[in-house]
Amino acid sequence: MTITWEEPKATTAPTRVALGRQVAIVTAAVAAYFLVRGATEAATDRALDNARSIVDFERSVGLFHESWLQRTFAGAPEVATFFNWIYIWGHWPVIAVTLIWLARSHPTIYYRTRNAMLLSGGIGLFVFTLFPLAPPRLAELGMVDTVTETSDAYRVLQPAMFTNQYAAMPSLHVGWDLLIGLAIVVAARRPLLKAVGAALPVLMVAAVVLTANHYIVDAIAGATLTTLCWLFFTARQRTPSPRGYAGWDGLRLR
Repeated sequence: MTITWEEPKATTAPTRVALGRQVAIVTAAVAAYFLVRGATEAATDRALDNARSIVDFERSVGLFHESWLQRTFAGAPEVATFFNWIYIWGHWPVIAVTLIWLARSHPTIYYRTRNAMLLSGGIGLFVFTLFPLAPPRLAELGMVDTVTETSDAYRVLQPAMFTNQYAAMPSLHVGWDLLIGLAIVVAARRPLLKAVGAALPVLMVAAVVLTANHYIVDAIAGATLTTLCWLFFTARQRTPSPRGYAGWDGLRLR
């Protein structure tokens, strides 16, 4: 299999998406992302040192509330289970279903979302390597890893070989859910579906903090990174290009 660039036709927007090809592109990109991420896990001492720096920073700006939030809002088993399910099932399953829907019904928004995910994922890999960060559940803060303690589903969706325990900054759980939420809000016609899109990243922010998988600043960084990528590709779609629509939709797998 080779990857080539086919010059797309000059047009303001795509009329259809070759779904099988796009599934191959996205699947290959996600697999490469997790393989690289899993292979770049750093030494524990460095990740813990960075965690202490993050905690000190959050304290200095009044953001260090992770322990209090978990004790206050995730103390009840029912509540903890709810946010565990948001963390597990509100990420990859929702991303996959939404991308397929966008590819079939809203090609312009599909390409914008796909490209923003690819770019932010690439940037995220550099940050994970340069700044390994132990999440709250591993940073000796007395917080409970509620996902691992109560559910096996997460390891089914994300096997250990794909896991970098110290890839907390930025939170692409939050960032990619924000991209999907933005895409749903822009593409959907029904108010209820728009409300689901708006609620998705908010619920994920709560989930990553209450399950002790991310710091508040991780969520902010993830949301900022993906928002910038979304705005970048939104601007590209609105600007005529000699290569045609959106630039990256000329990528083909053969």
